[in-house]
Amino acid sequence: VQLQASGGGSVRPGGSRRLSCAAWAFTFDDYGMAWFRQGPGEEREAVSCISRDGRAVYFMESVKGRFTISRDNHLNAIYLQMNGLTIEDTAVYYCARSIGPHCPGDDARGYNLWGQGTQVTVSS
Repeated sequence: VQLQASGGGSVRPGGSRRLSCAAWAFTFDDYGMAWFRQGPGEEREAVSCISRDGRAVYFMESVKGRFTISRDNHLNAIYLQMNGLTIEDTAVYYCARSIGPHCPGDDARGYNLWGQGTQVTVSS
């Protein structure tokens, strides 16, 4: 069972970045999916999640209006479009799989599979 995030890199404040997460070896459209991040010296936190059908989503407060989550159940992938990036968005971003079809929000107990992260660095 695998998840692989990609798309990280360096970006200036105010810039944009699109992260992708490829999934394989499980029935992708049975599960909600999510993005987490862990900044330097910080605990991992849930950024956004999306239910298996895309109808239910969650965003942490600080990214509302700037980040968008989407999924493509044909390509077995999720995406995180990040706009208006700030220095505080600097972190390693991970994709994760829900324990079920729903979006567990910020409850880490609702996820049981994590991928390797991709670093996003926002600096001037």
